[in-house]
Amino acid sequence: MRDGGRATMARRVGVCSAEARPVARTLLALALCGIAGAAGAQPPSPDRQQALEHLLRHDCGSCHGMTLRGGLGPALTPDALAEKPDEYLVHSILEGRPGTAMPPWKRFLSQEEAQWLVNSLRRQSQ
Repeated sequence: MRDGGRATMARRVGVCSAEARPVARTLLALALCGIAGAAGAQPPSPDRQQALEHLLRHDCGSCHGMTLRGGLGPALTPDALAEKPDEYLVHSILEGRPGTAMPPWKRFLSQEEAQWLVNSLRRQSQ
């Protein structure tokens, strides 16, 4: 223990040694590629997109207004969503909003489908 235990402590807290840094960088790069790959997932099929659009107009519209400009729930227009990150919106769709009438939709929608809905809401004409 010529280093006063620093190497042992570094291993305990997860600090990489100089030899381990290239491996850690490679693992981080692979993990980020996996995240990027998930972000580039295939869009829903055309039939599923049509079903999602119907869900958006009718099921979501029953609370957010048939034109999605607000009702029991807030407006879902591009302007209203502009400051909200996609991750927040996808999470809200899948998990619902506790303490509100917004139910979780994760039993009916995948992560990719929720993201497709968010993208669709951001693209809609005003």
